[in-house]
Amino acid sequence: MLEHITASEVAGYGVGALLLCATISAPKIDSFISASQRSSLGMCKKCGDLKLIACSNCKGSGSLKQGGAFNFGQDDISFAGDNSKMTSLSCKKCRSRGHFPCPECSKVPTT
Repeated sequence: MLEHITASEVAGYGVGALLLCATISAPKIDSFISASQRSSLGMCKKCGDLKLIACSNCKGSGSLKQGGAFNFGQDDISFAGDNSKMTSLSCKKCRSRGHFPCPECSKVPTT
């Protein structure tokens, strides 16, 4: 079965696997680098002194779109003339605000 695969195909599969791993790990690497940059600048590691963190459920928009074509997530592209019925629901996790107070820097100091 594998005796008909050329060296170029094997290299293509290897490059594809490397790109897939890089794509999957990119958000974690980005958050690690940004946290280290923020700490070196004396800022909050989590929010960068914004005092707010975006909701992970609605990605900061405060609403969720349900019932789209193939029922994909919120970041889908809808085309003009698309007859799929999208309904917008309020996010229950953040109560439609889209953000939470930062747990690191919005702590009330105790005296």
